[in-house]
Amino acid sequence: MVSTAAVTPLRTPAPLIASALFLSETTEGLDDGAGFLDRLTAAEAARVRAAGRPVSVGAGRSVFRQGEPHGGIFLIEEGRVRVFYDGPSGRQVTLAYWTPGHFIGGPSLSGGGTHQWSGEAIETVRLTMLSGATLRRLIQQMPSFALCLIEALEAKGRCYTAMAQMLGTRSVIERLAQLLLNLGELYGTAEAGTTVIHRRITHDEIAALVGSTRQWVTMMLKRFQRDGIVAVDKEHIRLTRPDRLRDIVSSEA
Repeated sequence: MVSTAAVTPLRTPAPLIASALFLSETTEGLDDGAGFLDRLTAAEAARVRAAGRPVSVGAGRSVFRQGEPHGGIFLIEEGRVRVFYDGPSGRQVTLAYWTPGHFIGGPSLSGGGTHQWSGEAIETVRLTMLSGATLRRLIQQMPSFALCLIEALEAKGRCYTAMAQMLGTRSVIERLAQLLLNLGELYGTAEAGTTVIHRRITHDEIAALVGSTRQWVTMMLKRFQRDGIVAVDKEHIRLTRPDRLRDIVSSEA
């Protein structure tokens, strides 16, 4: 059941891009799995959606919550969803920002048990909810849909493997430098010899992605700014020396 409790203060969302976002050493493969239904015919894809239940969730509201009963998965039709884990200490780790074409609500598919993490809408999202019973029926009746799910699960596995590798083998300063480079590649435009990241992202959001604290992120961005590596204002982060960020990633490796 979709929860409608507010979980974060609302603010103007970042502009949409075509790609998902999670902690990774490269932007390649970030959107693997977004077209997991593409192998279906138009009639088959329509059949899958018709078997589900349309759901709309407002910005800042929960799609599902960690620990709640698991009833199925959600196909993202429009908008973005942040998926995150709440640790015992209360610290949040952002697993990914998922965009249209992806599904959320795993790793379980068939229902039962509880959600292992939470999902919240970044802006108003349109979803198709497929219950566990519906998924089992579609898998039995449509082998092509079963193959789609297998490919989507493989993509999710690569995502969380990339994140685990970054958290387990890279220092936090490397993770921050790599995230800034990735944001520059995904959202950046070249202006006066710099790369301007056209995405509003708070220090809290950065901290949740790299596995640190807001205070540490604030301190490091001030240090990067003092060293001429970035320039930060209320609207944007500007990468003035992306080569220095690449040096941090390579020298710390």
